[in-house]
Amino acid sequence: MKLLLDTHVWIWLLTDPDRLSGAARSALLAPDNQLHLSSASTWEISVKAAAGRLELDGSPASLLQEAIVASGVVALPIEHSHALQTGRLPRHHRDPFDRMLVAQAQVERLTLVSADRQFADYEVEVLWS
Repeated sequence: MKLLLDTHVWIWLLTDPDRLSGAARSALLAPDNQLHLSSASTWEISVKAAAGRLELDGSPASLLQEAIVASGVVALPIEHSHALQTGRLPRHHRDPFDRMLVAQAQVERLTLVSADRQFADYEVEVLWS
């Protein structure tokens, strides 16, 4: 299964896996599943760290690069097709980072792993329970 990790899911996977649901933890640790991390997530972490809304033990640039390699996720860049898809989405969610994740999951046919209940309002497969 190809999984797209919401930002908080990736952070919890690295720092506090007990916060993940049992189903999510099992899927993330299954060796046959491919984990994807959107560049929107690194963008979100960088923005929140710069605004003082997220504390990091070091610079986002060095920490994020190391964490990406260590976690073995596949980097998912933002493509024009993803950006265009965000404009087609209904306005269930106002957060631009989350809207991008929904668009990427739809375009790339990925299952989104998230605790965010608002994703259920979109036509996207979500794993959490």
